Formats: sequence, C-alpha cells, structure tokens
Amino acid sequence: MYALFEEAGKFLAGRVLSEAEASVQVELDSGKRVKVKAAHLLLRFAQPAPVALIEAAQRLAAEIDLDLAWEFAPDGDFAFADFAREYFDASAGPERQAAALFRLFDAPHYFRRVGKGVFRKAPEETVKAALLAIERKQQQAAQVAGWADELAAGRCPDAVREQLYRILFKPDKNALEYKAVVEAARRAQRAPLDLLKGAGAIDSPYQFHWRRFLFEQFPRGAGFPPLSAPPAPADLPLAQVQAFSIDDSHTTEIDDALSVQGLGSGTVVFGIHIAAPALAIKPDSPVDKVARERLSTVYMPGGKITMLPDEVVQAYTLTEGRDCPAVSLYVTLDEATLEVRARETRIERVPIVANLRHDRLDDVVTEATLTGAAPAEHPFPAELGFAFRLARHLKAQREQVRGKPETFNRPDYTFKLEPADGVGSPPATTAELPEGSERVLIGTRRRGAPLDLIVAESMILANSHWGGWLASLGVPGIYRSQASLLPGVKVRMGTKALPHAGMGVAQYTWATSPLRRYVDLVNQWQIVACARHGATAALAAPFKPKDATLFSIISGFDGAYTAYNGFQNGIERFWTLRWLEQNAVTEIDAAVMKDGLVRAETLPLVLRATGTESLPRGTRVRVRITGSDLLTLDVWGSFVTRLEEPGAAPTPEAEEEEAEGAEAAGPLALAIDVDEAATGDAAGAASAAAA
Repeated sequence: MYALFEEAGKFLAGRVLSEAEASVQVELDSGKRVKVKAAHLLLRFAQPAPVALIEAAQRLAAEIDLDLAWEFAPDGDFAFADFAREYFDASAGPERQAAALFRLFDAPHYFRRVGKGVFRKAPEETVKAALLAIERKQQQAAQVAGWADELAAGRCPDAVREQLYRILFKPDKNALEYKAVVEAARRAQRAPLDLLKGAGAIDSPYQFHWRRFLFEQFPRGAGFPPLSAPPAPADLPLAQVQAFSIDDSHTTEIDDALSVQGLGSGTVVFGIHIAAPALAIKPDSPVDKVARERLSTVYMPGGKITMLPDEVVQAYTLTEGRDCPAVSLYVTLDEATLEVRARETRIERVPIVANLRHDRLDDVVTEATLTGAAPAEHPFPAELGFAFRLARHLKAQREQVRGKPETFNRPDYTFKLEPADGVGSPPATTAELPEGSERVLIGTRRRGAPLDLIVAESMILANSHWGGWLASLGVPGIYRSQASLLPGVKVRMGTKALPHAGMGVAQYTWATSPLRRYVDLVNQWQIVACARHGATAALAAPFKPKDATLFSIISGFDGAYTAYNGFQNGIERFWTLRWLEQNAVTEIDAAVMKDGLVRAETLPLVLRATGTESLPRGTRVRVRITGSDLLTLDVWGSFVTRLEEPGAAPTPEAEEEEAEGAEAAGPLALAIDVDEAATGDAAGAASAAAA
C-alpha cells in the first residue's frame, strides 16, 4: 500500500511500512523513512508506483481547465477526490484524484485551501482581479525581457534612460527598469555602469556627474520659487567709515568688508562688517525655508548654485557704492602694540566704497608693498598695510596657542573654463552650466597670500569673538570645535563654546558668511539679538538653549556640506582629468603619500601609482599616467623613476585630508546591486577655511 501526503507545501508519496493510531511510517523512493501524521495523509493507493503516480498526475493536472473547474465546482467546501469524480468521471482513480489535488493546490486565485485536501472556490471578483494581476505580471515580464534585449544589443530604451540615476544610485528593486538592467547585465556579464555606457545611456560624463548631483541633492531642480527680498529696517544708523571688501572677481555674494579708522592717532578702530540678511529674513519665513532646505551655496568650476535667490543676494550683498545693512564688529587697538582695548558690535548701514578683487591685485598687493619695503601702487595702501600687520599679529597669537605654526606647503588651484572652439565666453550661472567639452586652464595661487591672510584673520577674529559673546550672554549658537591636533581628531559642530585646537582659539562660530552658509545666518540671528537686547538677549533670541531645532540644523548642514564638498572635489577632479587629456600629459612628478597614493606636484590630483607602495613618505617620483575614466573619475598610474631632489613629507593631517578627498572624489559608488547583476577642516588649513 502506498500513500500520498503533503509536507511543507510539497507532495510526497511512498510505501506504507507501518501504521499507528495517529501516525504512519512511510518509506520514500530515496529510502528515507518519515513519520507522517495520519491526518496529513491525502490519498492511499495500491498502484501505480509512487513515482509513476506523481508523474501521471502532474501531466493530467496541466490539462485541467481552471475556468471550467471553477464554474462547475460546488459553492461550499469540497474535497479534491470529490472534485476529481465530478470533473473527470465517477470512477476517477488515484492518478486523476492526485491530478485534481495538484491543480487545485497550485491555483489559489481560483480555489482557497480550507483544510488538508479541502478547498472552496474563490469569489468571482477575486478570480477576476487575480487573473488581471497575472496578466499584468506576464506583460511586465515581457517588458523587462524586451528592454534587456535592447540593452544587451547596445541600445538604451527611453524608459531606462529617464530612470538612469535612480537605477544607479537609489534603485527601486521592484521597478521594471531596474530589473531590465540587472537582467541585461547578467546576460552580458558586464557591470551595470559599463553596460549602460555602452548602450548610449550616458552621452556626456560631465552631465552625468551634474545630473547625478541634482538627482541626489536637488530632486526638484536648482531653481527658486518666486520670492522677493524682504526689506531691511529703514532706521539703521549710518556708519562713519569707508569700507572695502576683498574677494575674487566671480564673487557675487559679498559677505564681508573691512574698515580702518584713526591711523596715525595712536588708537586704531578696525571694523569687520558682515552683510546682514538676518535683519530682514525671519525664521520660518518663505525665504528662510528655501535657505534651510539648501543650507549652503554650492561651488564648482564654471558655475554655482546659490543658497539664496539672486534678488535676495543682491539686496544684501556688500556692493560698492551703496550703504549696506551690516552687523559690524569694531575692535579698538593700540596702534603701536596692537593690544586690544575694546570691542563693540553694532547694527548699522555701512558705506562700501570699493569691492577689491584679489585675482586682479595679488601681483601688486605684496608683502613688500604692505610693509613699506616697496612702493604701494594699489588702493587703500595704509589701511591694507595696517590690516596686514594686524593679521600677522593675530596669526602669531593663534600659533602660540596651537603650539606649532600653521604651514601652507600646497598652493590653491584655480580652474578657468574656455569654450572648446575658442569663441564666446564660458557660462557662469546655473542657468547655463558647462557642457564638459570646454578647454580647462588650471592655475595656482599661493596659499596664505597677503590679501587672503588679511581676510582670513579678520574673519577668525570676528567668529571667535562673537562665539564667546554669545556664550557669555547665555545665547546658544552653532560652533565648530576641535579637541586636539592629533591625527584623526576631526572638527565637529555643536552648540557649546569649546576650543578649536586647529585654529588656536577658545571658541569658533561660523557667522561671517550669512549669504552663503545657513549656520552663519542662524548665528547672525542670535548675534543681532545680543546687539539689540544685551543681558536679556537669551529671552529675545530666536533659538533658546537646548533648542532641538539647532541640533536638527547642525545635522542637516553637516550632511549637505559634506555632499556639496564631495561634489566640488569630484567635479574638480573631472576637470583635472580633462586637463590631462587635453594636454596629452603622460607623466607627472608627484610626492609619495601612503598605501600607494601619490600627490601630483603641480595639479590638484591624488592617485594610486603601482610600484610606490614601499617608498618613504615625501619621496619625489615620476609617475606615468596609464589611463583615466571621466565617468568613474578613476585615474591609473605607475612608478617610472625616483627623483633625486627630496620633497617635503606631507603632515599626517594633510595626508589624511587628501587621502579622504581622493576617496570622496574617486571611483563612482553605485547603489545598484552589482553582485545581483553579475549573478542574476584639518590643521594647517585654518586660515583658508575661515575665509
């Protein structure tokens, strides 16, 4: 005697060896013996053999018309054997009974299981819905197969092209487009990115990087909703100063300006004037919501995405020839010793008499002209001379606190884009960004140049003072701190006034770029409250101690700022690789860092060079460029020879910063399941950061 039974959703059959009151011992064809509850036995039969019965039943089951079976099935519960006798004939034997069981069991959209071998037909609405779902699934499978065929053949379907960035970076694994790419990659045995590139989904590496950034950070686009600039208070007093700003020629968001009064009198008042959008933009206003969503201006060669709409920027930027709303810090100093005698913060209108551009003045505003060693043929010679003397004094004080001097052994690199055909001018706004084919010029600018030093030390002075002032009045702010200069100790943001070891100051806020960084705007609201209310500022300030909103802003800003800097590093790496291509550069001189990484001497480029792994840090080498990929931002190099003249070994902090930057801007990280497709602020940069 044989028996058919169900175990874990599978039907098995074997010879009955023994029976007890509640169970049966059955021997399967494999020789395995199993104990089956008597209630789980579905069919007993004498012939044919178990294997033959299952084969015959499966063949017969495929022939059963489900629509006909559902039509003639009883409305109540029924056993599969009774159904077999109704469907086939009254003498339906074991094969037909088993066939009925298998067919009913495998059609849950037609028949519901209500017990072992007992079924009930589903309502008509359920059957219709299930059939529609099955048909839709079949159509979807056919669509996936069709798209996969096109991709494998080197053509990219429009639907896949439209979802390119979602497929690669934020995939919905149930989406048909994603499944098609996975299936095509499996068939072709190619990486998804390589497959898509070969199918023509990516026509421009530059646009790929740009659109990917927009997809991740600006999914609704980089444009602004219709917004108008709220007016600043009309009753602000007019400062009796002649202020000037120092920026590059492309800067439109001019946040800061300087003034010097009293030269030759023994007492000098040094003014630091910061654009004051906080006087008009209110927390939770429409303009604030836009700024808080963006959190910072995004910079890149050939363009930028501003934090604030241009109309708002133009209303508060410190443009020459205007009296601009500003939050000013006046520091009174002894002209001879530079000892600070007093500090005062004012809210006022400041006459901006000049917007100096350092890219036009770096060659004429030098240490020699500022110290009197050479004739000064530039604007504000006396004022800039005093500001430079003060900047060097402030830097020396910070370095004494730091315990070691700041070093600037690497230049700042500048990128200039020119039309590929030499006609016209490159775009400079987000409305008309580069195409990626432009010719790139990479220049250098000495880090810590005199004008940079003046601006940087002035901003550090203001940010440090205002941070301490907020803390003394019990008004919370957003601070940047660093516990020590040990390698690996990062700069952190928080709401407590803690020391910043990298800068050598007791506390440090960001409050001098409110047109460009949201945390600066937040801190300016708090500073304005202190200037207006003094000892009672804690009650009047928009943000109170332990305000959860501040922690939310810090978290959001950290994430956005990291993403923006990563994009800027990546797109600068793109243009650097373009420069290598355009100039047919095959070899470069570099300094060894660690783990096979080298830093180019005359380019903003860190790459891995095989053969340099065992060389000491700082060793100067010549490296052959063996290949690069503008899409993945990979660049490959190999050791050629060791150069005799030794180079300066990079500091551990700088090395760590550059290595991390290379990782952030290096090989493309995809979110698409490649395995599935294959099988189915550091120390030494304080002044630059402050500016």
